[in-house]
Amino acid sequence: MLKKERYKAFVNHFATEMPVAETELSYDTPFQLLIAVILSAQCTDKRINMVTPALFRDFPSPQHLAIATFDELFPYIRTVSYPNNKTKHLIGMAKMLVEDFGGEVPSTVAELIKLPGVGRKTANVITSVVWNQPNMAVDTHVFRVSKRLGLATQSAKTPLEVEKQLIRHLPKEVIHKAHHWLILHGRYTCLARSPKCDECTITHFCRFYEKNTSKLMEQLPPSSSPAD
Repeated sequence: MLKKERYKAFVNHFATEMPVAETELSYDTPFQLLIAVILSAQCTDKRINMVTPALFRDFPSPQHLAIATFDELFPYIRTVSYPNNKTKHLIGMAKMLVEDFGGEVPSTVAELIKLPGVGRKTANVITSVVWNQPNMAVDTHVFRVSKRLGLATQSAKTPLEVEKQLIRHLPKEVIHKAHHWLILHGRYTCLARSPKCDECTITHFCRFYEKNTSKLMEQLPPSSSPAD
């Protein structure tokens, strides 16, 4: 199957089966989403959703968070990964929002990546989720699934390389949703260690499945067939 055909099959399938695709992080405002995404690095959304309600309640704005001390904030996020660094990042992020952006979350990747704790992936998440901008955040799920499906080449070694390939080939209007399509498929079906190919509904355009099926056929004795 040609790459163009894979992309078309990918978009057609998910546009039909998952027309509404959203982050599983709980939030009400761009500021809350920014906090949640920063905290979610190398941590599960489930864990983040457990700690953010109290955090959002007691630090409802950048102004409130900017004046927090390390010792005040740390207990709220002590159970997430790398709590020391993330505590510092959240306070630094809030201070910069207040001092440089009038207390508002900026809407461009270039501005967002200036904030402590915010890299390109986080900035892409914020701009695509909040403003539906055609930006593609490549986390471990997106990186793995896009290469398995054949949307990205195996030679792509970095998230940025995969991001550029996906942006180049996906229709602009679905890029912000395609990010979630890939994440959710990787989170629940195309698992890292044991992909659930027997349950998967997109094996008909999956390069990983095609490749492994071909290998299995090659290993069968000449007189054998899949029905034997």
